[in-house]
Amino acid sequence: MKTLLTTVGAGLVCAALNPLATAAEVNGYPAKPIRLIAPFPAGGTSDTIARTLGQKLAAAWGQGVIIDNRVGVGGIVGTELAARAPADGYTALIANVSPAAINTSLYKSLPYNTVRDFAPVTLVAAGPNIVVVNPSVAAKSIKELIVLAKSGAKIDYGTSGAGSISHLAAEMFKSMTGAEMLHVPYKGGGFIITDLIGGQIQISFSDMPVALPHVKAAKLRALAVTSAKSTPLAPGVPSIAEAGVPGYAIDSWWGLLVPAGTPRDIIAKLNIELVRILKLPDVNERFFSLGVETIPSTQEQFAQKISVETAKYSKLIKEVGVRVE
Repeated sequence: MKTLLTTVGAGLVCAALNPLATAAEVNGYPAKPIRLIAPFPAGGTSDTIARTLGQKLAAAWGQGVIIDNRVGVGGIVGTELAARAPADGYTALIANVSPAAINTSLYKSLPYNTVRDFAPVTLVAAGPNIVVVNPSVAAKSIKELIVLAKSGAKIDYGTSGAGSISHLAAEMFKSMTGAEMLHVPYKGGGFIITDLIGGQIQISFSDMPVALPHVKAAKLRALAVTSAKSTPLAPGVPSIAEAGVPGYAIDSWWGLLVPAGTPRDIIAKLNIELVRILKLPDVNERFFSLGVETIPSTQEQFAQKISVETAKYSKLIKEVGVRVE
């Protein structure tokens, strides 16, 4: 495991240290609009994060930032597009945990390699999923849910697809507790919530921004969050680990990647500006309202995050037997 993490992390850091830009290139950068690829649909968390950062970058640098939503196959379509783009600093990717770390083990083959084809710029944000149930479900805590799920009661859980973070969060819960629940895949979080409120499914390990408004409106009941500890993002809601499943922890996260070979001075300039932006109070408030927290980082810290998460999900996917062709 140590060898794997060291190798992967070193690969990403080396990618970030590819040829130096001249002082003129850096001082003149950006000289034209930047394309920021978001590999998930408009209106979702990835898209909102991309647009928030894009607006701030455009204001700071006086160049437009074009948000390019390229949707499909668990983020693969947009991620491949970014990987094949010129390494000149004018194309970047808002990557999240799925295309950057999960897909490597989920698919037999990918048209990109996160280590080989990208250089890390910075972590951007992270947040847990939230376990929500229809109010008719006879469980008001994680311990009661486990008892109910082992009793033979009908419990269907909705996710945004096989291998998604919501799917893996539920499968990890099943594996650690012995709970019996049936997987029902959907094409998006909105459809899950509609059926969950309507009683067609009983539970979801949902994205926080999608579920929280319905919890506040008493249309859904929150049992726990998936992070290691409780979070101010969901006041009064314990983590699964705190509620009786020690060691359980799973989060969604987002970060900025650029094509491998992008001059390191341009990457450094992007990192410095994005870290500044991520510390702004209005950006923190905007992200908090989405159910995520800003996490600015160094390039090396982001590389290490990807390597650790890749190893973590490789192990989990093997244990639960998830595979997408």
